[in-house]
Amino acid sequence: MKFLKIIASYIYRSVISVRHWCYDVGIFSKQTFDLPVICVGNITVGGTGKTPVVEYLIRHLSPYYRVAVLSRGYGRKTKGYMVVEPGMSFLRSGDEPKQIKRKFPAVPVVVCEDRVEGVRRIHEEFPEVEMVIMDDGFQHRSITPKVNIVLVDYTRPVKEDHYLPWGNLRDNPSQFYRANIFLVTKTPDDLKPIDRNITREDINIRPYQNIYFTNTRSGEIRPLFPDVAIPAPDGCRVVALAGVAHPKPFLATLKRHYEVLDTLLYADHYAYKVRDVARITEELDRLGEDVVVVTTEKDAVKLTNRKRVPASLQKRLYVMPVYINFRDYDDEKFIQNIINDVKQD
Repeated sequence: MKFLKIIASYIYRSVISVRHWCYDVGIFSKQTFDLPVICVGNITVGGTGKTPVVEYLIRHLSPYYRVAVLSRGYGRKTKGYMVVEPGMSFLRSGDEPKQIKRKFPAVPVVVCEDRVEGVRRIHEEFPEVEMVIMDDGFQHRSITPKVNIVLVDYTRPVKEDHYLPWGNLRDNPSQFYRANIFLVTKTPDDLKPIDRNITREDINIRPYQNIYFTNTRSGEIRPLFPDVAIPAPDGCRVVALAGVAHPKPFLATLKRHYEVLDTLLYADHYAYKVRDVARITEELDRLGEDVVVVTTEKDAVKLTNRKRVPASLQKRLYVMPVYINFRDYDDEKFIQNIINDVKQD
């Protein structure tokens, strides 16, 4: 099986290389818009932390620009262009676009597989929008963004990785030259100067590129149904629930603040079914009335339907928000970096 994955990996790499060559020599066309597009992407599959970065950009660029968000809407059951509404099911929008819309209801959030059509329609239907934040778009070369922000997972160096399906690479590290800014995510608390230099060498930073080192911080857990929630003080007993690509950071944070009695893990972008909700409820009943469930923001948007979630579970469902944290207080520098790049001709 491993041998077949290695063969498939080399075939995948060849196809990707030919595709990039077609864009480089002009066989495939690239579209540039007057409306500045800020692309947030990566070259690996899953779990680098793009959604917290998109949310950070919304918060910190909104004082300067009227922004909209464009996403593919991974995992949705619909196709084509769609404007995400606050009450829309995640099955129609995808879990991450719904998460963003719930947190920023005044910001236009659009899903569309065709990124060129998505930007064009945003420009037509939301003339007040001054900037588009494109989620997961680095590999979509049909659009030339004004700013390319590439996320690199510190815990998974690209030099040690392989192409799909043997490894996690979905694009060629040689494409890093197109990035304006690198965000290194999931850095440890004891990150040393030599570690930063090793990462810079691993990425092969060019003189025209900037790099920022980040990790995440969690906010206080909050009830998903605040009108019926029971108290969940710091140190209380919890069940951890997650359907994300890399749940270890979420679990580690929970264990620092709460007594984690059990862990329920599902696949990334998992759509919870009736039997899953029943399993969660049964586990809570078994552990005691004071035990609550703590889940991720991405999972929470799939558990908001009161008709599908029994009352006994509603009062014990909590969410742990996650925020990006810049090391060395580089957050203002990062935002100014983007603004300066946007203003350049």
